[in-house]
Amino acid sequence: MYLRESKQRRADGSVVTYLQLAENSWNAEKRRAETRILCNCGRADDEAVVERLRRLAKSILRRCSPAEIVATGPEWRLVCAWPYGDVYVLQALWQRLGIDQILNTQAGARRLGFDVERALFAMVANRACAPASKLYCYEQWLKEDARIRGTEALALQHLYRAMDFLEANKEPIEREIFFRVADLLSLDVEVIFYDTTSLHFEIDEQDQGAGDDDLVHGSRAAGRKAYAAPRKRGHSKNGRGDAPQIVIGLAVTREGFPVRHWVFPGNTVDVSTVAKVKEDLKGWQLTRCLFVGDAGMVSAANFQTLARGGGKYLMAMPVRAGDEVAKEVLARPGRYRSVADNLQVKEVSLGEGTRARRYAVCFNPQEAARQKAHREQLLREIEAELESLRHVAEGHSKRECALRSSPRYGRYLKQTPAGLAIDRQAITAAERLDGKFVVHSNDDTLSAADMALGYKQLQRVEQAWRSMKSGLNLRPVFHWAPHRIHAHVAITVLALLLERVAEHACADTWRNIRDDLKQIQLAQLFSPNGTVWQVTEPTPEAAKRLKSLQIKPPAPVLRLD
Repeated sequence: MYLRESKQRRADGSVVTYLQLAENSWNAEKRRAETRILCNCGRADDEAVVERLRRLAKSILRRCSPAEIVATGPEWRLVCAWPYGDVYVLQALWQRLGIDQILNTQAGARRLGFDVERALFAMVANRACAPASKLYCYEQWLKEDARIRGTEALALQHLYRAMDFLEANKEPIEREIFFRVADLLSLDVEVIFYDTTSLHFEIDEQDQGAGDDDLVHGSRAAGRKAYAAPRKRGHSKNGRGDAPQIVIGLAVTREGFPVRHWVFPGNTVDVSTVAKVKEDLKGWQLTRCLFVGDAGMVSAANFQTLARGGGKYLMAMPVRAGDEVAKEVLARPGRYRSVADNLQVKEVSLGEGTRARRYAVCFNPQEAARQKAHREQLLREIEAELESLRHVAEGHSKRECALRSSPRYGRYLKQTPAGLAIDRQAITAAERLDGKFVVHSNDDTLSAADMALGYKQLQRVEQAWRSMKSGLNLRPVFHWAPHRIHAHVAITVLALLLERVAEHACADTWRNIRDDLKQIQLAQLFSPNGTVWQVTEPTPEAAKRLKSLQIKPPAPVLRLD
């Protein structure tokens, strides 16, 4: 079956072309091929006829893959095919959350000279699908590895200018996105989890200047925030204390959706970030907001800041020798109440009346057994090392100094006149803390079990850090300008938001969802009558993902040129 052209010459000399659906069949009696006209479509110069044939072609292409079409004959040629399902889903989620409308509204009537919303979506999609530098995103990913509608006219400078736009308007954009997401997904915003992490840079020298106040609070200079010296050496959480770094704070909901993020200089201490976070979230109308933080946020000043205005908090307490937690809370007798197989809780109250302080001592039997086995293995290794030192000649030994300063062995060793020896008191003190942690809250409506379970959900932030660092490749950062560093983090958080929406709907990791969706491909085909942009039919796995996300399958034919 094929489309046939039949030409007729009129009396005035003009030629009219008619289109017909024809089929060749073999006549066994006459022993020759015969042409049979199946349908007279109409004149070739009639737009209505051409449009009907296009609809017919689309319906036929629904049942044919690009490979099958190319195999029909040499007149069809497959140019290239790209993974399409993952970008298609990200685009659908981007529009469902209204991020495109928020960005376009924020851009307003500004004459930017390019589509800033398309540029930002391209960088967010690249971060979620194939994270790389902005230069790679423009030169390779957008040009060769992906096809995103509306990005054909973008240049590299547009990506950088879009980053500047995002950073200059980050606060209102973040606020509007959060309100839309919270309303659309009915998020529980009564509990906000907050934590920080460090992000190091592959440079030798830190930025010059202090810059703390400028970076944290920001100052207006020529209409743009002025940032100075963000990359500083400080306490590294990933063991890279020799490298300059920045500190990133992230607040997430109970379901793991990011609420807001902050970027601080690398020498910022965790406890000093809480006041800024409290101030920024104050105007967001988060109803009854319970702030959940780790032991690094604990200080008397932070407790006063969080409690101001009736605020509630839930914090893990560090155990320091001689403090209230070590002397009175852990030493207080009482029975543990089982909450789960891996969690037992008892409540301890100190003080009276309105000044009473409530603590929950939590015990994990499984973690206690693991820590005990780990410590026994360390002691066997220490005994073997000490035995080998006895055979060393008298005098100073570098191995002895290395053992004493080792973060692995040093806490269980002490210096004696006879040399290094195992510190039995340190072992006994460590045994008392096996599987235990203490949380403190000023919210009287929370039971001890609620306090323990609420703090354990702080792992949502840890999961966010793992996703941003491992899956979204938050580092390495290929930017040196402070506002570009901030924008890079903001783009990564937007990608994390889209990932969390997909994971929440599919109850699976984004990596698995993305791999299934990539089986939906976009193919470019050359035919005798033009170019066809066709989307392959979703596989069963991809169709299941689309159904969970409540997203319609992509149209079989995107464009006919």
